[in-house]
Amino acid sequence: MDVITEKDELAGWDKSLERDSKQYYFNTRGSEYKMNFELMASMMCANYGCLEQEVKALEDGGIDSFHIDIMDGRYVPNFAMSLNDMAYIAAAAARPLDVHLMIEHPNNNIHIFLERLRKGDTVYIHPEAEYHPSTTLQKIINAGMTPGIAINPGTSIETVMEMLRIVKKVLVMSVNPGNAGQMYLPYVGKKYTKLLALKDEMHFEIYWDGACGADKIREYAPKGVKGFVLGTTLLFGKKESYRETLQNIRELKF
Repeated sequence: MDVITEKDELAGWDKSLERDSKQYYFNTRGSEYKMNFELMASMMCANYGCLEQEVKALEDGGIDSFHIDIMDGRYVPNFAMSLNDMAYIAAAAARPLDVHLMIEHPNNNIHIFLERLRKGDTVYIHPEAEYHPSTTLQKIINAGMTPGIAINPGTSIETVMEMLRIVKKVLVMSVNPGNAGQMYLPYVGKKYTKLLALKDEMHFEIYWDGACGADKIREYAPKGVKGFVLGTTLLFGKKESYRETLQNIRELKF
């Protein structure tokens, strides 16, 4: 069995695959901050009647990456995007993919996802869904992808502490996984606080997934949350264009 030690010593990890995000400015209470946060489009909320046009419009509007929710109906009580949906967006998009695997035992089938992605794309697994999550993460690293874990609201930081030494990204679920349009769970805020205290020492970035409203970006971007998955609350189904909507979010014009 392969053993993973400290993340910077992992065999096959190529630091050149890390993607730099843009720097943004906004004013809060008259003060200027130099921010560095990413915006990811939750593609399960996109219009599948014109998916290629959606991808191009989001890229033209300045989206940083495409968040792909894969659900198997077992780990979560829902079916969402498919392997073919992911492959189609990977072929149509120039920007990175951010693939969130909400499936049981991803190690059994991880290769069919990895062979359809591009080097540098991100793949998140749920540690609870796997007997040996470190083995699955090593496969993601060996394929040239960015390794990540997703943490459910009911999962404590202490139970995934060793995984934090391996991954580059931590996706924190602010709602229970499985459906879009859910209400924010307030007790998750303490989880962000704990992770923010660990991220510099353990060298990972934190991403927000679920019920992402303007108030959450205003509060947590300055604290150090690196990116936010945008769904129906802020991005999709609006009368404004994606370009206008994303610019307003960048500048916190809500």
